[in-house]
Amino acid sequence: MSTSVAIQPSTAGRTMIEFPRISNIFEDFDALTKAIAQRAFGFFEQRGSSNGGAWDDWLRAESELLKQVPIEISESDDNYTIRAEVPGYSVKDLTVQAEPNSICVHGKREQQKEEKTGKEIKYSEVSASELCRRIDLPRSINPDRVTADLTNGVLKLTLPKAAPPKTIEVKAA
Repeated sequence: MSTSVAIQPSTAGRTMIEFPRISNIFEDFDALTKAIAQRAFGFFEQRGSSNGGAWDDWLRAESELLKQVPIEISESDDNYTIRAEVPGYSVKDLTVQAEPNSICVHGKREQQKEEKTGKEIKYSEVSASELCRRIDLPRSINPDRVTADLTNGVLKLTLPKAAPPKTIEVKAA
């Protein structure tokens, strides 16, 4: 079972979490894979549709469409804490999905720039950026208690560890 965490702004300048926001991460990954494949095919055509280089085309497309997410993970007795750098992304652009053994951060944003002279558009540009990072954890967490805060382009996730397995003594009847 997984829990999707939507990051929402609060009035105090800190970010709060809204539960539950149902999101199908598999549909998001499928759409992302299709976009990468389409861009890689564009590179293939630019190369004259010659064989060889498919892997390079794929990696080039992936690097254009996916933004790297630098992270820092720390551990205490009760929690894992993950700090992810997501500059330029707002709370409405980010989704965090927590599962018992992993966490996934997904973000998508679009920007539009436009210059007008009177009624005529002189310059128009639309750009999109997407990030995705899945982190496998060394120990199970409690997905229902995960918290996420976004401050100054840094996403801080607090992942409470699940209780360790309990050994039960077997008694003769």
